[in-house]
Amino acid sequence: MEGFKALGLSYKNSPIEVREKVAFSEAEASQFLVNLKETFGVEEALLVSTCNRTELYYTSPSNLTGELIRLISSFKGIPSHQLENHFESYDSKAAPKHLFEVALGLESQVLGDIQISNQVKRAYQQSADLNLAGPHLHRLMHTIFFANKRVVQETSLQDGTASVASVAVDLISGFIRNISDPRIALIGLGEIGQNVLENLNSEEVSITLVNRTKSKADKLAEGQNIKVCDLSALDQVVSENDVIISAVTTSSPILSSANFGKGTVHKLLIDLSVPRSMDTDLERVPGVSLYNVDQLTERTLKAREIREQAIPAARKIVEDELANFQSWKSEMGVSPTIQRLKNALEQIRKEELARHKKLSDEEMELLEVVTKTMIQKVIKLPVLQLKAACKRGEAETLVGVLNDLFNLESANVEKE
Repeated sequence: MEGFKALGLSYKNSPIEVREKVAFSEAEASQFLVNLKETFGVEEALLVSTCNRTELYYTSPSNLTGELIRLISSFKGIPSHQLENHFESYDSKAAPKHLFEVALGLESQVLGDIQISNQVKRAYQQSADLNLAGPHLHRLMHTIFFANKRVVQETSLQDGTASVASVAVDLISGFIRNISDPRIALIGLGEIGQNVLENLNSEEVSITLVNRTKSKADKLAEGQNIKVCDLSALDQVVSENDVIISAVTTSSPILSSANFGKGTVHKLLIDLSVPRSMDTDLERVPGVSLYNVDQLTERTLKAREIREQAIPAARKIVEDELANFQSWKSEMGVSPTIQRLKNALEQIRKEELARHKKLSDEEMELLEVVTKTMIQKVIKLPVLQLKAACKRGEAETLVGVLNDLFNLESANVEKE
């Protein structure tokens, strides 16, 4: 795609303190894309924003990296010098491949993460709704979705559960299966806590967020059916919830058996903190199931190994489908030449017919049919040769020959 470029930052080159500053909500992304279109006249754009990355893909004849970083800085109210060293740019050759690898989970912190594919789909839908998805972006995205389908069917890249957060949610799903209106408390909203919350979005549960900085919990709960509770009310949190997940940073446990009343309870406790935030004496509370981060990590190792073995096959699929996209793009590039050739031959046909004014109407109708059929047969081979040349990377030479032979660059021929 000529002029299709990208810039972005991710967990690979930016700490969470930076990533969270440039994360876009759906409403913010929509407004930003409108601003982008109005400011730079960009006709195609895609904004992918998750907890692990913010990436902007756009079509422009110019490299707008510096301008777009400043636009993001202005939109977010952040000095641009705080961001410019974190953003990486991708040219028209690298950008499509990078988007393939992002959408398929090859660039994810959790290898093969299936969530990123859905996030990219939502971003694409938003671009389409804003009329920022043209023929090239439409074709690229649908090629990526087809590649993702092949990865799912032909490889084990997305098999098993490969993150602590997703393992935790798997445990929760099994635990709450027979509980009516299950209630879950999430303590701590750092990167791990937010990953858990993102994974919980697919579950039909009541969620309570608990965080030292209550404003952060309020922001994450905004617009959703999520309750927020103070960290000082842990006894209430324990009493009201069936599942308690702790991902809080602490030097000593914040939960112990003292937070539980006497008698048997039925609760699942998941401690994702290091150091641990749940006292081991909780294992002695009747009815309590306690898991720590090491126990959950063990469950992910096998899945990670299987997924890593699938990387070569997944990358081969990316190469295949990217090549198919590039072939389509090349054919699109010679389409104007094909059209000009058709116009040139049609012009010759009409000029020759105009010389025979003494023909009857019946004879003229017959000649119309015969000459149009001849033109279709004459043009068939050059078109096939052009498409074949595209696949060989030799289209430019053949386009030059056709331009010279038929004078296709002249103003008269370009008229349809």
